[in-house]
Amino acid sequence: MEIAELGAMLRGRRVAAGRTIASVAADAGLSVPYIANLENGRGNPTLSAVSNLATALGAELVVRPAEGDPGDDPWPASLVQFARAPRFHAEVTRLAAASRTPATATRERLLTAMAAMAALASRPLTDLDWHRILDTAILLNRD
Repeated sequence: MEIAELGAMLRGRRVAAGRTIASVAADAGLSVPYIANLENGRGNPTLSAVSNLATALGAELVVRPAEGDPGDDPWPASLVQFARAPRFHAEVTRLAAASRTPATATRERLLTAMAAMAALASRPLTDLDWHRILDTAILLNRD
């Protein structure tokens, strides 16, 4: 996750909870300027600091390998490959903006939904199948 996205997420949670930076700083054991910088997309937070902030905001910190990192993906390999395509990235960005949610959360939700659709199939899905499923998600999100 990029620092600007983390900052926006932190600010959104804090504001939604009706809290000040000072109250969150006190609960997290961090300084007000440190949190203000993070919310403004600046800084290089430690995992410990982000964990403390998550706890202070009533959230849970989940750490996963970044896209392209080795590890066990919960999604089919052909979907992981499809998710690396420019079209997929563009649609995630558009859907995230439309729903005002972070791109990483939108990407995760979309991949999970697409994998669920694949579980209904009686055969491995092709790139064309993934495009069709993505088209369905796009159509479902049109106004």
